[in-house]
Formats: sequence, C-alpha cells, structure tokens
Amino acid sequence: MSKVTPFITFDGRGAEAVKLYTSLIKNSKIHNMEQWGPGGPVKEGSLINATFELDGQPFMAMDVDGGFAHGEGFSIYVDCKDQAEVDHLWEKLSEGGEKQPCGWLKDKYGISWQIIPSALVKYLGMTDGPKKQAVIGAMLKMGKIEIKGLQEAYEKA
Repeated sequence: MSKVTPFITFDGRGAEAVKLYTSLIKNSKIHNMEQWGPGGPVKEGSLINATFELDGQPFMAMDVDGGFAHGEGFSIYVDCKDQAEVDHLWEKLSEGGEKQPCGWLKDKYGISWQIIPSALVKYLGMTDGPKKQAVIGAMLKMGKIEIKGLQEAYEKA
C-alpha cells in the first residue's frame, strides 16, 4: 500500500462501484473487499473496507450510512491513449450519472472523473500561441473530448 492513498466513501453501493471501476480501467484489481453480513451494525452487504488498484494506483473505499457529499474539487483523472478508450470510459462511467464539459463527468455514485486523451495533454504542453489557443477553444466547447476536433482546431490555426 502506498503511503498516500485516495479513500472514497459511498452511500451503500461501494462494492458495486469498486467492481465497476476495476472492470473498466485496464491493469486494475481488487485486493480485498469485506462486506457486512447479517446482524451487523449497518445494512447487510455494505462495504466495510476495500483495497483496490486502478491501473496500479491504490485506492481504498467503504460505505458510510447516508454517505458523504463528494466535492467537485476532487476527481479521478484517466489518461486515455486513444479515442476508443475515451469513448468507452465516457459512456460506461457516465451511465446513470452526468456528462459535463471539457472531459469531466460524474458517475452514478457521485464521483467526478476526467476522461482525457493523451493528445490533449500534448497540445496543452505546447508553447503558448495561436495553435494552443485554438485547441483550448475547441476543448472548451466539448463535453467528451474528441481528438479529431482538437486536431482540426490545431490545423486551422
């Protein structure tokens, strides 16, 4: 376990969330998942503790009666290698949640995600100039990031 590990609380659907996340993100696995049985102090099936990895990044999770509000200032960032990966994660993670601008979404558990293609990071790392500004302008008009739209903005500038 890493010394610093993100810890996510859920409102009774923690086990479901952990299974979904590890099924969608490559190189992910569940190390431990313990749930309350009958007669426990909380609802049967509630997650006591889970340790898992999303592409090697360790996480921990548990259910909290009533849940805690998830702030917009925290998100899970996924660096996607191509448009197919962006499309797949965008659709699966936003299902039952909320699609937001600039590659952000909120899943059905209230967790914010950034589903970002590596190409955008490359463009944003360019020296400031008209091409970079054109890419930023294109990105600001997008929900799900479309690599083709970024390329077109770059080439037209």
